[in-house]
Amino acid sequence: MVELNTEYMIEEIQDNIKTGDAMKTQMVLGHLAEVDKKTQHRLIYELTRGEVSFSIPLLLYLLADHPELAAELPIIEETLISQLLAYPELLTGYLADPKIKGKQYLIKLAGELRADDATLALMELVAGSEDEAEIKLVLETLGLIGDPEAINVLTDYLYAANRELIITAVQALGQVGTPTAMHRLAERMGTDNEIDFMILSIFADVQDQVSLEKLNETLRSHYAHMRTYAKQEIIRIGPKVVPYLLENLLYDDPDFQIHTLNVLGDIGDESAIMPIRKLLGRDPKSANVRFAAYETLALLPLRKGAYTLTVGLTDKEDHVCVAAARAIEQNYSEIMVAGIKNLLMEKDDEAHHITKIIVNGQVDKIFMSLAEEPYFQEMAMVYLPHAHHDIRKHYYELLKKAGMDDFAILLVGPEDIAVKRKIMAVDDSRMILNIYKATLHELGYDPVLFEFPASALEWLEQEKPAMVLTDLNMPEITGVGLTVKIREKYSAAELPVIMVTTQNEAQDNKAAFSAGVNKIIQKPFNAASLKAAMAEFI
Repeated sequence: MVELNTEYMIEEIQDNIKTGDAMKTQMVLGHLAEVDKKTQHRLIYELTRGEVSFSIPLLLYLLADHPELAAELPIIEETLISQLLAYPELLTGYLADPKIKGKQYLIKLAGELRADDATLALMELVAGSEDEAEIKLVLETLGLIGDPEAINVLTDYLYAANRELIITAVQALGQVGTPTAMHRLAERMGTDNEIDFMILSIFADVQDQVSLEKLNETLRSHYAHMRTYAKQEIIRIGPKVVPYLLENLLYDDPDFQIHTLNVLGDIGDESAIMPIRKLLGRDPKSANVRFAAYETLALLPLRKGAYTLTVGLTDKEDHVCVAAARAIEQNYSEIMVAGIKNLLMEKDDEAHHITKIIVNGQVDKIFMSLAEEPYFQEMAMVYLPHAHHDIRKHYYELLKKAGMDDFAILLVGPEDIAVKRKIMAVDDSRMILNIYKATLHELGYDPVLFEFPASALEWLEQEKPAMVLTDLNMPEITGVGLTVKIREKYSAAELPVIMVTTQNEAQDNKAAFSAGVNKIIQKPFNAASLKAAMAEFI
């Protein structure tokens, strides 16, 4: 092998620069890997002494045709970037020149520089390219630049045959972030869960009017996982979304209203109080809407006029009454207690029903404010001896602490000797869990309650109940997801699962039955309806 004359190579580069002979210079650079590091750096230095229009294409040639050498000599790429930064107007021309090699470096630099002027050239480049790696890089770069002019091109790739290109286009439109870009993303939703989640996350990050509207509209989705994800993002954003949510309460759509109320409760913004009270004033036909409204009010800081919550204690559905009692408990005042006393003094059927609600609802402030009234003690003792032992123990300790020993002693009774069958109930609403506790105890079962499905699954590793009752819409793991996990261990015959939900969507029902749910019933439930549903399997 002939040893290269390094001095000759340097002189050749110098002469070629003077004459503008790029071809001969390229031939010299083709031997760059065969000389020592010092000579390599000297040759690159000499190259940069020429006009940038001469040196830049040659640097790109080295990067494209000698990638291993370029990796060993970062000065090649550094020099290219330095020259293009000094002469950014050349970037667009090189991107459009079909003779230029190593365009990926130009594309990357256009993104790093956020070069708006390069948008047109990039769009033309992607239109004529069949190289998916290059197309992906251009889409990423258009996203970094964020020029709205690229929206149509990016939209085309939302429907590409290549999934990776679809995801890249979604991310790029998210970076563009204009209302039009958000509309295009919204139109893409509905066929792929992962992509839908990505788009919802973009909406939650952008938070413009269109994004917030689209997030809010997702609460109407027929798919539980989509609604759950949208709820989580809306809650994360907080009060900024509340005006959009409040408009939902005006629609005569019970499911939409319920999902909205749940989110409003988690956000906890007091501007929702008056619209929710107006909703209750219209006396919604759906008991689930009334329940959700009172449940939400229990989470909000009510001020004047909260005594109107006592109306909820006279609702025909126990669930709604319990939710109203919780709201009163959270916003306790002497005025409300006075209103409750007026309802109880008659000791009629309605008064007895309200007393049962107060006992089972474990609303301590209300209970203790009434505990000295003989008429309340009389009615409470109709229900307390038959209440769950946890409830009796709870009130016993409260009464003892308040020095009401005579009333407390009435609550002490022998524990049930018979072993009761365990029924697991899973619901992310603590209020619903309290209702399950009272109702299942009334039916003669031992309720095992879980607020978090993951904890329920841990318990099922060691225990086997007679039945599982589960909600559908829960964060992290839905009722469908919980059932899938249960069916990995127990068949539908071995461990029946009843889904108890406010929803009655065909998509949700299909997913539930496919997962292995035995039966679906709607909330609100009472002892009679729950007993009838359970009787099919126990």
